[in-house]
Amino acid sequence: MPDANARRDFAREIVVKLRAAGFQALWAGGCVRDLLLGLEPADYDVATDATPEQAMTVLPYRALAIGAAFGVVKVRHPRQRGNEVEIATFRSDLAYVDGRRPVGVVYSSPRQDAERRDFTVNGLFMDPITYEVVDYVGGRADLEVRVLRAIGDPAARFEEDKLRLLRAARFAARFDMTIEPATWAAVRAMAPEIRAVSPERIAQELRRMLTHPSRARAAGLMRECGLLAAVVPSAAGTSALEFPPPDAGFELALAVLSIDPAATVDDPDDAGARVADKLCRELRLSNAERERVVWLVRRRGALRDARNLRVSALKRLLASPGIDDLLELHRVVALATGGDVAHVDFCRRYLRDQPAGPIDPPPLLTGDDLIRHGLKPGAAFAAILDRVRDAQLESRVHDKAEALALIDREPAAGGPDRS
Repeated sequence: MPDANARRDFAREIVVKLRAAGFQALWAGGCVRDLLLGLEPADYDVATDATPEQAMTVLPYRALAIGAAFGVVKVRHPRQRGNEVEIATFRSDLAYVDGRRPVGVVYSSPRQDAERRDFTVNGLFMDPITYEVVDYVGGRADLEVRVLRAIGDPAARFEEDKLRLLRAARFAARFDMTIEPATWAAVRAMAPEIRAVSPERIAQELRRMLTHPSRARAAGLMRECGLLAAVVPSAAGTSALEFPPPDAGFELALAVLSIDPAATVDDPDDAGARVADKLCRELRLSNAERERVVWLVRRRGALRDARNLRVSALKRLLASPGIDDLLELHRVVALATGGDVAHVDFCRRYLRDQPAGPIDPPPLLTGDDLIRHGLKPGAAFAAILDRVRDAQLESRVHDKAEALALIDREPAAGGPDRS
């Protein structure tokens, strides 16, 4: 991936080439906001009066017409993989009819382009040659006092694209901003309307929000304004949990957010897991994401009595691919409910020290071994192999010969079912 200097140089080079061809061109939006906050932009956007067709003709780069109907193209650096810049024509949006996107756009001026954007701090332009800021909406002043303010009428901005309701919580949390009163009032009033947004777009916004260190504040803002009740109903009435470390993934954060810390006792019908499964399906998460979230929620109490678990049961859990997330979930739940984290510390020491040998050794037997030993294939094979696995993890058998002897010695392990 290109470094920060390479991305910045390419974005500046695009502006220079567009201007050399007689067009206006400026850096726009989030990259300007980040630079003024002293942050390194994740990407750069260029705004210009060149149409997509003109930009693609003038610039000697491979271009992708990702949204040409809305005045947007993306160009790629000829030699640096991953170095891409989005170029958008100054435009004004036509009517919004579905709370998601305009029916079309008309090309316009820089001022009109700024005025169609969501928040003042995102409506800034910058000349990348002189670093002069072009501000038509008061965004620089709001940045200085860390205020998030909708451009123009807040209700109108949110009516245009209701995903902006979630973005308000994310930006306020990420950049440590106070939401301006009229903007906040509109978010609270319109929060239930977030359901008009597609599940995929909501999930994408949640990923951005919940994988950032500011996620606890973002979740708190969502709860306070009613957005959480709309998108994660199972968490709407709970107090904010202490969130996992900054490097925790989306699945762990969503599992933390979707459980009630006051109701984490083992549930024989796995009601909590069913709720989590329903949420993940509604958000149309990938199967891998859904399975991890549900696994975490279902086992949210599995390690509380870790010291007293059978060694085989403990080792099976500690050998799970998601064990680091599960231990963090246990830590968060314990702290949220006023408990201690001794069981978490015990499991982490066990993983580190492995006092009883390898936690996840290769299995001693396979189904083929059972057949060769004279057992008849069938549904009982899984139970037999599980029984042998438990004995192996508890150090009662150490090799294949001892495992086969166990089967012969203990009828419950499958010994009598000969072919």
